[in-house]
Amino acid sequence: MRPILHAATVLLLHFLLTATFCFGIRTIGLRDGSEFDFSEAPDYRNGVECPVSVNKELVSSCDPSLVHVAMTLDSEYLRGSIAAVHSVLRHASCPENIFFHFIAAEFDPASPRVLSKLVRSTFPSLNFKIYIFREDTVINLISSSIRQALENPLNYARNYLGDILDLCVDRVIYLDSDLVVVDDILKLWNTTLTNSRVIGAPEYCHANFTKYFTDGFWSDPVISRVFQSRKPCYFNTGVMVMDLVRWREGNYRKRIENWMEIQRKRRIYELGSLPPFLLVFAGNVEAIDHRWNQHGLGGDNVRGSCRSLHPGPVSLLHWSGKGKPWVRLDAKNPCPLDHLWEPYDLCKGSLVKDQSSSSTSSIFLGFSSYSL
Repeated sequence: MRPILHAATVLLLHFLLTATFCFGIRTIGLRDGSEFDFSEAPDYRNGVECPVSVNKELVSSCDPSLVHVAMTLDSEYLRGSIAAVHSVLRHASCPENIFFHFIAAEFDPASPRVLSKLVRSTFPSLNFKIYIFREDTVINLISSSIRQALENPLNYARNYLGDILDLCVDRVIYLDSDLVVVDDILKLWNTTLTNSRVIGAPEYCHANFTKYFTDGFWSDPVISRVFQSRKPCYFNTGVMVMDLVRWREGNYRKRIENWMEIQRKRRIYELGSLPPFLLVFAGNVEAIDHRWNQHGLGGDNVRGSCRSLHPGPVSLLHWSGKGKPWVRLDAKNPCPLDHLWEPYDLCKGSLVKDQSSSSTSSIFLGFSSYSL
C-alpha cells in the first residue's frame, strides 16, 4: 500500500475505533425556508491535567486559560463549520478550554439567533460567541475573482479580527470552514511567533509565487518593490496563528485594505482575499509545520478535482479549492479523502420548508456580538 493511502487509512480507522457515537437530532430552520438536521455531538470534557477556568459557571472570552479559535459561520458552509468544530473538540486534550469566535454575515439566510441556537443545541457545553459582520465594512473594497465564491464578503472577515474580537483576546487561531483537525489544537496554539512576527502559518516556498499576481503587478517597478527586501513564500490563509496585539498596534487591517484599494484601481491579482495577505506578510511569516495545513484537497479553483495528501504526517486536512467533501459525498461522487471528513459530519440532511426570519442587531464599527 502506498504511504499516502496508508496515512489516510490510519486516520479513518483511528476515528472509527475511538469515536463516541452522536445522539439526538436538532432541526434548524433558515430564513430562506431551508432546514438542516444536526445530531448533538458527544459531550467532550477536560482531563485532570487541564487548566481550571477562572469562572466555571460563566466562561468569559477574557479568561487567560482559554485557547481562542475564530471561524466564519454561514448557511453555505454551515455543515463544514459544524464538522470542523466537532473535529477540534474530538481531538483536543482540554476541549472545555477552547473558546470559539464565530463571525456571521449580516444578511445570511441563517440569522444570528438561528446560528446561536444551532451551535448551542449541537454543542451544549461549547464556549462561544457569535459576531455579526456587516458587508458594507468591506463590500466596496472587493474586486471580482476567478471564482464567485471567493467574492463573498465573509471571506474577508479574517482581516477584521483585531476589531471584531474583544480587546482582551490577544491571540487567536483562525480556521477555514472546509477543514478538519485530527490532532490536539493546543499544539498549534503553542506556536511561538518569533522576531515580532504577527502571524504564523505553514509556508510553501517551492510554489511559484509569481503566479499569485498579474503581469501588470510584476512589471510595475514601484508596487512590485514591496517584496524587494523579503523572500516571499506562498502560505494559505485558511489556517493561521495570529498575534492580535501586534496586529492592532501595526494597524494591519489598514495595510491590507490599502492593497485592496489599489486592486480596485488596477488589476494586480485574481484570487480574492489571499493576495492582500501575501502582499503584507509573505516573507515575514512564522513557519509552522506543514502537517497543520494539508491544503488543496478540494482541487483547483475551476474543476475541483481529487487530490492526494502531501507526504508527511497530518494534523489538519483542508479542502481548499472548488470541491467540498459534503457536496461530493451527497452527490455520490466523493474523492477518496472525502471519507476522512465524513466521520465528523453531524448533519443528517437538509429540507426546504419553513419561511421564517429574524432581525439582527446594530453594530459598532461594523461588528457586534450575539448570544442567547
